[in-house]
Amino acid sequence: MKSLLKLSLTAFCLLLSIHVLVAEEPGTSSAGGGSPVPGIIGLLIALLVIVATWKVFTKAGQPGWASIIPIYNLYIWCKIVGRPWWWILLMLIPLVNFVVAIILCIDLAKSFGKGAGFGIGLALLGVIFLPILGFGSAQYQAPAAAQGAAVS
Repeated sequence: MKSLLKLSLTAFCLLLSIHVLVAEEPGTSSAGGGSPVPGIIGLLIALLVIVATWKVFTKAGQPGWASIIPIYNLYIWCKIVGRPWWWILLMLIPLVNFVVAIILCIDLAKSFGKGAGFGIGLALLGVIFLPILGFGSAQYQAPAAAQGAAVS
């Protein structure tokens, strides 16, 4: 899906922003060390995205465990949407990876019978749209990309 890489980046950004929000002023100290609530919320969000991605992979006829293996999950994602395996290499190129990820999200949405707008939602708000796709009534139809370029 957005892959574990995106999940990790999202969780890191979320936790970093929470850390900045609860940071103490210089020269002050607290014996308690802060509240664990933001960390728990971040972990729950990460768990939700992992479970939703697992469910999407399962709906597409792929093993759910593949969604938590870095790089391999990109290969399976390309396989689900019908893109060639070398698109994984495109995901390693800075700035190009954003465009490729958006295309893969749109293809994923189309593979489940959703429109391009839903695909943009997957790309920008994956934490909301992945559970909708995974736990909703959408059924996997077929790879949305050209069949000639599909991963075999």
